[in-house]
Amino acid sequence: MINGIILINKPQDFTSFDVIAKMRGILKQKKLGHSGTLDPMATGVLPVFAGSAAKAISIMPKKGKSYTAGFKFGIKTDTYDITGKVTEQSDKTISREMLDSIIIRFEGNIKQLPPMYSAVKVGGKRLYELARKGIETERPEREAVIKSLVIKEFDEQTQEGVFDIECSQGTYVRSIIHDIGEALGCGGVMTSLVRTRSDGFELCDCITLEELEELRDKDEVQSRVMPCERLFDELPEICFDEKQTFLYKNGVKLPLAAKWKNEGSELFRAKGFDGEFIGIAKADRDAGILRVCKNLSGDRK
Repeated sequence: MINGIILINKPQDFTSFDVIAKMRGILKQKKLGHSGTLDPMATGVLPVFAGSAAKAISIMPKKGKSYTAGFKFGIKTDTYDITGKVTEQSDKTISREMLDSIIIRFEGNIKQLPPMYSAVKVGGKRLYELARKGIETERPEREAVIKSLVIKEFDEQTQEGVFDIECSQGTYVRSIIHDIGEALGCGGVMTSLVRTRSDGFELCDCITLEELEELRDKDEVQSRVMPCERLFDELPEICFDEKQTFLYKNGVKLPLAAKWKNEGSELFRAKGFDGEFIGIAKADRDAGILRVCKNLSGDRK
């Protein structure tokens, strides 16, 4: 069984789950999960967690995401992207100066309304399920952090362009383009989306599903499996002896040693007596114990 992270460049028109289903067939392994869902029209970084690494998804540090997005003004759709049903069109011409003056409003801490065609749940129902039935419902605004928003290209003749955006987890790039179009009074849709970075993983480190198949045929898949420990490189490391390793793997709380008390961090990268990365431990200094935050060893010994 493969245990670790495989970085996939998600193909267009695949859902994130489609990628997992395809990989299960390629690797003949059921235990796979992904972090950071991508829209079907999007491509780019999709970290896939295999084996015991799948347990790390819920606790992995969130380091933000970066995208390159294409956009077009003068049109609105129900999905906020070019694949949707056109709801409005405009002949208004937007200049580069007008665009530059507006985008500064969308940097920093912002609030955005999730599009109806999204997986957000309201009243126990996915928004896209309601949207497909022609139902539009109220949904709460969500906070997002836009660290940078840079226009790379803009053609005033075609009203099309491209920008780079660095943003927090859960940001809807489609909504940003829609909202910019609303602010400009012309409407706007997303025409393409590439995730170039996700939680520290870069597009240049990703492989395609076709490349994964080739690696499988050569019995070289392991060469592209990243150890789960990399996610937690910033945490201080603690090393257990053989008895402590056994207890940790079986969920037993350990006495908080003096050398661990003096560390500034609450969370630790735990290593077994043989040097194996076995999970994340949490210090409870008031109780004087070290708790198992997440056992990532994949077994009990």
